[in-house]
Amino acid sequence: GMQPHLQALLSLYKLFCPELVTITLPAKTKTYFKSSEGPWKAAMNAVRQRNQGSSPLIQAAFLGTAPPQSRKRKWNTQLVLPASSARASEVGMEKYCDLFSTDETFPVEQLQTFPQLLQNIHRLEFPSQMGSVLTNPLLLHYMNCVRDESIYLRLYYWMGQMLQEECTWCVVDNTSETEFKSFLETIYKGECFLQEGFPACEEFLYKSLPLWDGSCCRPEVLKLVSWIPLSSSPEIRSYLYGPLAQLFFTSSLYFKCSVLESLKELLENWLNCNVIHMDPEFHS
Repeated sequence: GMQPHLQALLSLYKLFCPELVTITLPAKTKTYFKSSEGPWKAAMNAVRQRNQGSSPLIQAAFLGTAPPQSRKRKWNTQLVLPASSARASEVGMEKYCDLFSTDETFPVEQLQTFPQLLQNIHRLEFPSQMGSVLTNPLLLHYMNCVRDESIYLRLYYWMGQMLQEECTWCVVDNTSETEFKSFLETIYKGECFLQEGFPACEEFLYKSLPLWDGSCCRPEVLKLVSWIPLSSSPEIRSYLYGPLAQLFFTSSLYFKCSVLESLKELLENWLNCNVIHMDPEFHS
């Protein structure tokens, strides 16, 4: 029978394959299926509004998730180490005078030298603002030495949220492109220091590259592409090579060379990573 959900399904078939549906359907049918073209329409509307010179308060959906209406905090405020933890203010700074005590945590804002890191690495407490780790070489050293999964999870969660909220080609009413470039550059320097890519950054690239115009933040985006973690997953073909190929064949010679250079660096990073983690008994 002509039930509403069946009408919606038939109208969907008629939209994409009209030759399969020969019956007449009502003009107004309740929507049961979400449109898959939402991100593309939002991206095209953003470009259209930008080219017309107007700046309406349009929030482009980031792959189906709407960003917050107002963001009072800025990403770069998260890159500064906080003054002191709440615990330090409660017990008093005199409890941290003995740097070799194993009963107390060492305040991360007092970490200044590499010998200090070595002496207190077993009692270091990470700051609440995980973004400050990216700009602190000593804390990056700590991440390399101490494989604490909770630290990585906190950092990746924060990074994923910031990338989603600050992406200049996925969110219209956001900060300037210069600030986002600086943010991407900070992440890239952190990856170079650790000699490995961040999974949160990989996820961001896979989600945002299909909406990327190949121009906005081009050097920074291609730098991040070169640090995608080594993976045998077939998703990299559709999520990375597919969007880049579409831009590659329709862009300038300079863009083509930039993409090739980025992929060459990606291959070099993969080879270096494979050599470091290679099984001694594996000689292929």
